[in-house]
Amino acid sequence: MSDKAARRAKFEGAWTRIRDELVGYLAGEDMPKEALEWFTKNLDHNVPGGKLNRGMSVVDTAEIIKGAKLDEDEYYKAAVLGWGVELLQAFFLVADDIMDNSITRRGQPCWYRAPGVGMVAVNDGIMLEASIYYLLRKHFRSEPYYVDLLELFLETTFQTEMGQLIDLITAPEDHVDLSKFSLAKHSKIVIYKTAYYSFYLPVALAMYMTRVPASYVLDGKTVEPYKAAMDILIPLGEYFQIQDDFLDFSAPPEILGKIGTDIVDNKCSWCINMALAVVTPEQRAVLDANYGKKDAAAEARVKEVFEAADLRGRYAKYESEVYGRLNELIAGIPEGPQPATLKRAVFTSFLEKIYKRSK
Repeated sequence: MSDKAARRAKFEGAWTRIRDELVGYLAGEDMPKEALEWFTKNLDHNVPGGKLNRGMSVVDTAEIIKGAKLDEDEYYKAAVLGWGVELLQAFFLVADDIMDNSITRRGQPCWYRAPGVGMVAVNDGIMLEASIYYLLRKHFRSEPYYVDLLELFLETTFQTEMGQLIDLITAPEDHVDLSKFSLAKHSKIVIYKTAYYSFYLPVALAMYMTRVPASYVLDGKTVEPYKAAMDILIPLGEYFQIQDDFLDFSAPPEILGKIGTDIVDNKCSWCINMALAVVTPEQRAVLDANYGKKDAAAEARVKEVFEAADLRGRYAKYESEVYGRLNELIAGIPEGPQPATLKRAVFTSFLEKIYKRSK
């Protein structure tokens, strides 16, 4: 078993215990057997089936900051926080799939389309979110950073839903209006809808757990570690999503593992926004007439404009520039010998996983 597979298996092993704690809470409230079975299915269907990168990042970051393997108690606490991120993700996805009228998620029917579920999924999503706060209370109530964890989860949830709101009203699938699109609006959507919860949240949780202070002095410089982390992780998250948008257009399905659908789904992606910023009036007319249509010929015409606008070259230039800028920010973090300080490896591990990925 590879190191990555072993790490995932250990993290998944913690889920079994966490799920049992959550179901046990309902049992302790004398909920009927049918409710316990339903909640268990909700948890198992929606939470553990993804890549788990967000949740595992909490554990990885905690170990990097500590500079050593976590002991059994530390590991479980980090895993609880990591699975809290995965519960938040599951809550978002259950709601997203209903709003988008999606069919499948992670190779199985969306939860609201599972037999007998329907709109009960709305309540189930809320229960997934509420589960986070039960776990925080149970495992961190006595910790001095408990309120910090609560506020971080609550603020991140609000930020993500603000991003979702902008996305929904900017690019509804059934109404195409490219005049609402812009690179600035795309950036706002990406930062709020993805970067905060996917990148900053896991790292900040690990920082609180490992007792990284709000500020400290190192090499004569005052370091504000949470601000420094956000200054790197938000543009890193934006880079990740722009890369995702570009791959949806450019990567062959056999490499990407799926067929890109951003064009036919009227997505407010980086590709369409970059094209809109540089195309001729004639090319703009082609985009207006063909973007967001469930038609292969229309999609092909949009892709022709993307190619003519040199999106591949523009993306390569963007990727090179953002990679250099992020490395400069990372190099600017002073490192100290004490464990509870920010470590550059926290960010280089993220960046190297993303840089020039092909799927």
